[in-house]
Amino acid sequence: MRAVMSVLSSARERLAGSANLRGASWMLVSAIGFSTMAVLVKIAGETLPAAQVAFFRCVFGLAFLLPAILRAGPRAAFATTRPALHIARGTVGVTAMLCFFIAIASAPLADVTALTFAKPLFVILLATLFLGEVVRWRRWTATAVGFLGVVVMVRPGGDGFDPNTLYAVFGAACVAGAVILVKQIAKTDGHLTTLAWFAVFSSLVTCGPAAMVWVPPSPTLWVVCAGIGLIGVASQSAIVSAFRTGEATAVAPFDYSRILFATTFGVLLFDEWPDGWTLAGAAVVIAATIYIARREAALGKKDDGEAQAVTRKL
Repeated sequence: MRAVMSVLSSARERLAGSANLRGASWMLVSAIGFSTMAVLVKIAGETLPAAQVAFFRCVFGLAFLLPAILRAGPRAAFATTRPALHIARGTVGVTAMLCFFIAIASAPLADVTALTFAKPLFVILLATLFLGEVVRWRRWTATAVGFLGVVVMVRPGGDGFDPNTLYAVFGAACVAGAVILVKQIAKTDGHLTTLAWFAVFSSLVTCGPAAMVWVPPSPTLWVVCAGIGLIGVASQSAIVSAFRTGEATAVAPFDYSRILFATTFGVLLFDEWPDGWTLAGAAVVIAATIYIARREAALGKKDDGEAQAVTRKL
């Protein structure tokens, strides 16, 4: 917990100007939103199967996105030359959602949230394999240290091992795959197109499994599931606003506040107290990913400076 507070304090000091401050505020909004959505998923998961909760998340998310699609026009919203990439992104995205919902329903919120921070580590591996990106030895070392933190949290073979946490690990890997695919999609398609394709595809894909395990929801659960969809879309939009408003290196660390919110909600609502192994592993993962982000930001500035110097010479 102290490590997370230190990270947030350091990030706050790096905020330069109102743009970064607004971006950090948006990131905090998304962190609160995703933590609240996780609470609702856990509540719904006590009665409904994960496939059905995922279906409600997708359908209600599509419903809340529909006004934006209609304003832009369906033809413009879904126009793309890369449908295969959208389908692939939708497949790994739905898989990640199911994994996280299963993990949230059966494991402590703090544990699942902490394991989601392994996503940048998986992104590095996948970017190397599929995008041909060059990874320097420092980043490989930080990545290895980060995965060591994941092992500490999962504790395979130990007395505290919970097999349900493996769903969270695999879900983080799937989210990383979705990030790689979105990077490719973003080269030609806009943000609304990406959201619209995923909303429709995920709703269609999850309706079959949901029908097979359908449990009639109570009126309260209908409200809970609608909240999952609404908060999910709103939190995604908040992240987009955060990175559009402020510098990535300044606002990204505030995403780690999710561990604080998840721990608080878990303790207050479900009597889930994270143990020392979870907190220690989370601190290692967070430290590794922050080092990687700052290292790459520094290298990016160096490359920009060299490019400007060459331009001046020319």
